[in-house]
Amino acid sequence: MYDNRGARPTARASAAAVLGAALLLAGCSSSGGGGGGGGGKNTDPGAPITQQPTSADPFWVNPDGTAARQLAAYTKAGKTSDAEQIRKIAEQPVGEWIGPENPEQEARGFTEAAQHADRTALLVLYDIPHRDCGQYSQGGAADGDTYRAWIDGVARGIQDRPAVVILEPDAVLHLVDGCTPAPFHEERYDLLKGAITTLKSLRNTKVYLDAGNAGWGRPDQIYQSLQQAGIDRADGFAVNVSNFYSTQDSLAYGKQLSAKVGGKHFVIDTSRNGNGPDTSGDPSQRWCNPPGRALGETPTTRTSDPLVDAYLWVKRPGESDGTCKGGPKAGEWWASYALALARNSK
Repeated sequence: MYDNRGARPTARASAAAVLGAALLLAGCSSSGGGGGGGGGKNTDPGAPITQQPTSADPFWVNPDGTAARQLAAYTKAGKTSDAEQIRKIAEQPVGEWIGPENPEQEARGFTEAAQHADRTALLVLYDIPHRDCGQYSQGGAADGDTYRAWIDGVARGIQDRPAVVILEPDAVLHLVDGCTPAPFHEERYDLLKGAITTLKSLRNTKVYLDAGNAGWGRPDQIYQSLQQAGIDRADGFAVNVSNFYSTQDSLAYGKQLSAKVGGKHFVIDTSRNGNGPDTSGDPSQRWCNPPGRALGETPTTRTSDPLVDAYLWVKRPGESDGTCKGGPKAGEWWASYALALARNSK
């Protein structure tokens, strides 16, 4: 079962546009240690976007993100109730998935905007060759050299600005579960090790290698592959990316895995795990746009376990997993699904 097709979002605005929007709105969106409570608590649909203090949530909220644009559209249309719900998403930092064509420009734009707001950029790198085994998010770099050049571009864009990088969702998992053909294994290990080395050469970048989730299998099935992929060089690993397993189950999985890879720390994607995973319908399709899900814990570095560095929203809530259950293409915004996630959240 291929269980967390966290499809790369649709093409982003140019880095210059992103930075311009951030500079325009920084004073009311994410600067310093102030900011309101966020999370949809402001019932004025026209109120500016705010977020938690940096002490709890140091990550940057993109004022020109998809949810922010949806919030503005609902507000303009007078849809106050819908706007209030979408604000729960718009006021939280979410992963910026770097595209294949302009990695340096995009990484520079996001990290510059975050630095200006005195925040840390959250970036997701998802371009490994033979990505997603031909499913909804298939694609990736054409070959190893293309991927290395892409990683180099990301690194040039980040430079010494603060960034947290989630590296290659599914890349290690698919080496273990048989999805990625054996002839590609050696190259993939080499590419992941190289990416970690390149990114960790940057002064203020933290790297978390994706390590699956609580529902796919056991930690003893993946830890050796994580070691081969260079987990010792990374800051840690990420679990539950684009998936729905509860924070409690993700903690248990992550702690068991940590014990097998030298006590490495980890982060948990809580973006859509508020109601846990779907348990109805075809088990092989439960990962794809399941109904009845909810937003999970809001992003924070104040977690319940010293091994967990952060709860993050790596998958952007409201973006489709793929063309299943009536959804649009993988990574495209799906307003009705976003509203359901928000309404179902506590």
